[in-house]
Amino acid sequence: MTAPPLWLRDPLAIHAENADRGLVVQHGRIVETVPAGAVPATPGCAVFDASRHAILPGLINTHHHFHQTLTRATPAALDRELFPWLTALYPIWAKLTPEMLDSAVTVALAELLLSGCTTTTDHHYLFPHGLEHAIDIEIAAAQRLGIRTVLTRGSMNRSQRDGGLPPDSVVQDEDTILADSTRLIDRYHQPEPFAMTQIALAPCSPFSVSTSLMRNTAMLAAQRGVRLHTHLAETRDEAAYCAEIYGRTPLDYLDECGWLHDRTWLAHGVHFSPSEIARLARAGTTVCHCPCSNQVLASGHCPVCDMEDAGMQIGLGVDGSASNNASNLLQEVRAAFLLQRGRYGVARVTPRDALRWATTGSAACLGRPELGRIEPGAAADLALFTLDDLRFAGARDKLAALILSGAHQADRVMVAGRWVVEHGAIPGLDLAALIARQEAASLALHAER
Repeated sequence: MTAPPLWLRDPLAIHAENADRGLVVQHGRIVETVPAGAVPATPGCAVFDASRHAILPGLINTHHHFHQTLTRATPAALDRELFPWLTALYPIWAKLTPEMLDSAVTVALAELLLSGCTTTTDHHYLFPHGLEHAIDIEIAAAQRLGIRTVLTRGSMNRSQRDGGLPPDSVVQDEDTILADSTRLIDRYHQPEPFAMTQIALAPCSPFSVSTSLMRNTAMLAAQRGVRLHTHLAETRDEAAYCAEIYGRTPLDYLDECGWLHDRTWLAHGVHFSPSEIARLARAGTTVCHCPCSNQVLASGHCPVCDMEDAGMQIGLGVDGSASNNASNLLQEVRAAFLLQRGRYGVARVTPRDALRWATTGSAACLGRPELGRIEPGAAADLALFTLDDLRFAGARDKLAALILSGAHQADRVMVAGRWVVEHGAIPGLDLAALIARQEAASLALHAER
C-alpha cells in the first residue's frame, strides 16, 4: 500500500523560503512547501509534528576517506604536515582487511548520518592484496544504512619504487585500475536524478599516479559520463613536487591531463593563485573546502570567498578521520564558518553562508541539483535538530544557533522520504557493538607484525 504524503508541520525553524508551516513529502520528493497561515494543498496528508525541530536540507559531504576512522589520533602521525603524515600512516593502512574496512565504513556512515548528512562521497584509493573489492564493501554498507552516496574509485600506481610516497603493496597497475573502474560503473552507477548510488573516478593525487593514468581516467570518465575527483593544491609541498617532476604547477598539470572542466571537483584548493581561481571558474570546476583537515595538518586556508566572488561553487567535506579525527558534517559547517569569518570578516561570512557550502554548494560539486535544498521537486533529504540542550538556551535565531552554538547531532534524518535516524539513533544499528568492533579492528590494524 502506498504511504500517504507526509506533512512536516510547523517547524521551530526551517532553512527554506515560504515554508513557515513546513513541507510535504511523497514518493521520496518534496511536493509542497507550506507558507505561513496556509495548509497543504496536497490531500490526505499524514502529519509529523515538527514544532520542536529546526529543519535543514540534508547536508552533503563531498570529500572523505572512510578507512581512516580506524587511525584517529594515531601517535606516529600526530603533529606532522601532510607528506610525513602520509608516510607514517601508509604502512598501517597497508594492513587493511575487508572486515576492518567494513567496520570503518559503517562507523563513518553512522557518524555522518547522525550529524545530519544525507549524501556522502568517499575517496578510497588503497587496494592491498585481498581488498580489491573495497568499493563494493562501501556500497553494501551504505545500502544497509540508507544513505545516498557518490563513491569514487580512487587509485594509485606510483609507489616508493617509482619515487612516490605509498608502499608498493597498496598500489595497482593502470590496466587493473581502469578495468575495475569500468566494472564499478557498469554494476553500480545510476546516472539518473535522485539516484541513491553513483560512481566517480578519483586518482589520488598528482604525486601518486602516473600521467598516463590521469589522462586515461579522464577519457574513461568522459566516455561513461561520470565525474572526476582528486586532491589538488592542498600543500606547498605538492606545488614543489609538480614543479620538480612535471615542470609546471598542479593546475597546469591537471589541465594538460584533460581534467579542467565542469565534471571535476577538487579537494582542498588551498594554494590557488587569483589567476588560477579565474581559470577554474571559467572551466566550471568546483572545490571542496575541508577546514578541519587543513587546520590539523597546517596546510593553509582555502580562499573560499575569493573563489565564490570569481563565480566558483564551493562544497564542504569532512576529509578523512585521520586528519580531521571526526566525521561530523555539521561540526564541519561550524569550522568552515569560523575559519572563513576569521579570514574575511563579519560582513562577508554568515552562518547561512556556511550552510550553503554544505548544501547547494556541495550539490553543485556532485552535479546533483535535486539535492541540498528544500523546495518542491527536490529530494526529500532532510535533517531535523532539536534545540533542547543547555547550549541553545536563550537562542533567538534558531538556524544561526545550530552553527554558532555548536549543534552536533540530529534528532531525525530523512533520505529519499524515509527516516534513517529517529530519536537520535539509527534504527537497527547497535552502536555499542559497533564501537567495540571498531576498537578491536583498530587495535589489530596498529599491532606490530
